[in-house]
Amino acid sequence: MPGRRPQRDNRGAMRFSDFRAGQVIEAGPYELHEDDLVGFAKAWDPQWFHVDAEAAARGRFQGLIASGWQTCCIAMRLVTERALAGSESLASNSVAYVRWPHPVRPGDRLSLRATVLETRRTKDRRTLGLLRWRWQLFNHRGAEVLDLETTSLFTLPPTPPTDDRPG
Repeated sequence: MPGRRPQRDNRGAMRFSDFRAGQVIEAGPYELHEDDLVGFAKAWDPQWFHVDAEAAARGRFQGLIASGWQTCCIAMRLVTERALAGSESLASNSVAYVRWPHPVRPGDRLSLRATVLETRRTKDRRTLGLLRWRWQLFNHRGAEVLDLETTSLFTLPPTPPTDDRPG
């Protein structure tokens, strides 16, 4: 997904220990052009309102709109560049919800706001960190175009054993 980025925000490589509940991480903008929108849609979501400009102009949205899945991919790109690239991140195991409150259109410049909801080591595998966070994308007019909650997993060093014996 090529996209066009007026500036690159690549402060990435946040460590798991850098994340705190309530923390807000911002990234972007990412500018989406019609050829990128249509190219993604032709490959992955070839519905008429994503690929046919003439038909889309007569449709409910009165023009082309991006696939919601492309919007998720843009958010993933921004999160990776800003926080996850070079970190201990190893996967994501769930998305609690995903919403697309407003459509994304050609020419939109999208910015990310990621809010950390929770960080913790898992109880059963102490070398696994869990980061639960909310990702929101906004267009250059301030309209929210994506809202999702996801959980990311991180590989962590083992914690030293604790001595639970009475002293």
